[in-house]
Amino acid sequence: MEEESQRQKKIGTVLQNDLVDVLQRAATEGGMRGVLISVSKVKVTVDLSVAKVYLSIFPNDKAKELLEGIKSNTPLIRHELAQRTRNQLRRMPHLEFFIDDSLEYIDKIEKSLKGDENPIKDPSMLDDRKKS
Repeated sequence: MEEESQRQKKIGTVLQNDLVDVLQRAATEGGMRGVLISVSKVKVTVDLSVAKVYLSIFPNDKAKELLEGIKSNTPLIRHELAQRTRNQLRRMPHLEFFIDDSLEYIDKIEKSLKGDENPIKDPSMLDDRKKS
């Protein structure tokens, strides 16, 4: 994997900052109060045509529903971003949204390390972890 260029990083940062605002406001206006949306990272492709947006959504049980809503509103979100960044970006990349589950993953590792979910003490847990 190649190192991101300064330009990719800069565009990613610009998009990340504006996306947080746009998405949080859309969720609040859409009647989803008490939902926290954060943009954990934005990776822009080398040709600057696609931005992969990784979202952390709290509470977690709303994540799938919210992601579907965000994906279905991508053209509107992209338009709003284009308005906000028109002085910084010539062309708005296509947006692809994903759930960033790295915090959940870290939490599982911490639980395992603390012994809350220890497969050595409870061998039945290994069945859950086996790849199908």
